[in-house]
Amino acid sequence: MEEASLDSVQDITVQDSRRFQEIESDGLDDQNSDQIESDELFVQNGAEMESDDQNCVTDGQKEFVAPAVGMEFESYDDAYNYYNCYAREVGFRVRVKNSWFKRNSREKYGAVLCCSSQGFKRIKDVNRLRKETRTGCPAMMRMRMVDSKRWRVLEVTLEHNHSLGAKVYKSIKKTGVGNKMKLDSNCNAEVRTIKLYRALVIDAGANRNANFSASRCKSSSDCHNKLNLRKGDAQAMYNYFCRMQLTNPNFFYLMDLNDEGQLRNVFWIDARSRAAFAYFVDVIYIDNLYLSNKYEIPLVAFVGTNHHGQSMLLGCGLLAGETKASYAWLFKAWLTCSLGRFPQTIITERCNVLETAISEVFPRSLHRFALSHIMRKVPEKLGGLRNYDVIRKALIKTIYESLKPFDFEAAWRFMIQRFGVGDHEWLCSLYNDRAKWAPVYLKDTFFAGMATARSNETLTAFFDKYVHKQTPLKEFLDKYELALQKKFKEEALADIESRNSNPELKTRCSFELQLSNAYTREIFKRFQLEVEEMYSCFSTTQLHVDGQVIIFLVKERVLEEGNRREIRDYEVLYNKAAAEVRCICSCFNFYGYLCRHALCVLNFNGVEEIPSKYILSRWKKDYKRLCASDLESSSTESTEQVQWFNQLYRSALQVVEEGMISLDHYKVALNAFEESLSRVHHIEEKTK
Repeated sequence: MEEASLDSVQDITVQDSRRFQEIESDGLDDQNSDQIESDELFVQNGAEMESDDQNCVTDGQKEFVAPAVGMEFESYDDAYNYYNCYAREVGFRVRVKNSWFKRNSREKYGAVLCCSSQGFKRIKDVNRLRKETRTGCPAMMRMRMVDSKRWRVLEVTLEHNHSLGAKVYKSIKKTGVGNKMKLDSNCNAEVRTIKLYRALVIDAGANRNANFSASRCKSSSDCHNKLNLRKGDAQAMYNYFCRMQLTNPNFFYLMDLNDEGQLRNVFWIDARSRAAFAYFVDVIYIDNLYLSNKYEIPLVAFVGTNHHGQSMLLGCGLLAGETKASYAWLFKAWLTCSLGRFPQTIITERCNVLETAISEVFPRSLHRFALSHIMRKVPEKLGGLRNYDVIRKALIKTIYESLKPFDFEAAWRFMIQRFGVGDHEWLCSLYNDRAKWAPVYLKDTFFAGMATARSNETLTAFFDKYVHKQTPLKEFLDKYELALQKKFKEEALADIESRNSNPELKTRCSFELQLSNAYTREIFKRFQLEVEEMYSCFSTTQLHVDGQVIIFLVKERVLEEGNRREIRDYEVLYNKAAAEVRCICSCFNFYGYLCRHALCVLNFNGVEEIPSKYILSRWKKDYKRLCASDLESSSTESTEQVQWFNQLYRSALQVVEEGMISLDHYKVALNAFEESLSRVHHIEEKTK
């Protein structure tokens, strides 16, 4: 199976939701005149047998996964070797029944592998009759080369009509000198294939104790070398993955096994999340709450934000432990879906292990700590201090009200000196990391609304309402489906609402009218608040001129505790020639739209429309439609047919999501699909 550039990883990808059918390609021989029948059988030398003995598993300890429709392999050899590995464990030998080749290039594009007892020998032209050993056994695996030169299993028959022997390790025919040399050269590939095949092994004998705990591990390294699963969890997970492969087009997963063949780490992503991945991967939040807080399921989630500002899932993983190796494996697995696109910004909790793994796997991404996570730890870390309430208020004021680094440094020094907490370990470490979490240092980082730069904002766990500390894996897999369905329905409803309704305008400002036609409804409401609050800014004056750049001072009355008003000053840089405006509050980088202070400066200078560079495409109503073709054309590594498939798939998926909202939506979507299919068939008939 595919190695996917990750050690001990199994990659199976399914791209069709229907039962897979063989489709003839141009240039193939319709009459199968090139069909070849062969008695090619697996031949194994002593070195490989020795390697197998080390990898073989006692009956009852492992359940070996049989071939299934939808499995995919990187090459024909990988598929052939996999079926051989399976056959040897079950107790039969393999023969290549049929092979199909392209007429011009003679490239193999299809094959049927079968049990060596399949069919019956022909007695014509045989000088010496031998005892019949074949039984007409129906066991077989039919496969075909599909997109990107991968080999997909199209049909499988597992039943045999004869007794199965012990595991097959002997050669079925003698090995000559030439064959032996050929086998020696392929030994490493065969051992690799066996290792990859073992990634399909479900560890039914390991981790049987449902009350397994860290205290019962022999060492911490043992705990971090395999998943802590209850009995039946691994099988339930594998069954779920197989079902998703056959019902959810483009579902993708990877498994990582340790040297003993036990499941260590897992990653998966469903089709709709993969489709969203192409649009909203600029900023991601890696949520490891469940892993770091020792939940029953060691879950890590990749979370992004869509064009409505809603959280969305971009992949999931289960990890053996909070180690650099496990995190690095998960991040590399996630990157296999990214088409080479790295996130611009990655947000995580404050964790040294995470920081190290991210710097290794995402060297081009900006790594920032979630401020809301830090603030949640304040009661735990500082609650025992005398004057805790006063210290907490001083800390909040320092973090959220400092507009310049100088202000932050001065306020911090004053706080620790006043309350005598200069030697507090947590505060000292927090100060040392300030460039990664304090808003005043992050003004050049784009957050797409996930910055939590205001005291009332927080990043919540994606599965917050679906998972508690004791939720078992089997239950989570069901809740995972419910959570995603709810999120996709919310997005579809928001799409419809944004397209079909006109937001109510609350001012006469031209900026409000301009973006009411562009932004999704929710993002427009957020921007609309900035337009309304322009009226709390009562003074805009010019401070300084430096060539083309003019610095303005905007005064705003800000509502504080106790309904008292406080006047704050905001500096705004404006360059008319370059159509650039930048406020010291950095609202645009934090939230993706201009703030009230910048709008006041534009209005002061007679600008009636916001410059296009400050109207982000990711917030637009039709963003996914507009950029689908751009995304595909930018993929230089994809073939033209793969680009067509991806774009058609994304377009169809939008119709599917909105067609699930109600019965009326369903009927319209279904009629549209049927009409489209009829028109495509009409074109096909015209070209015949």
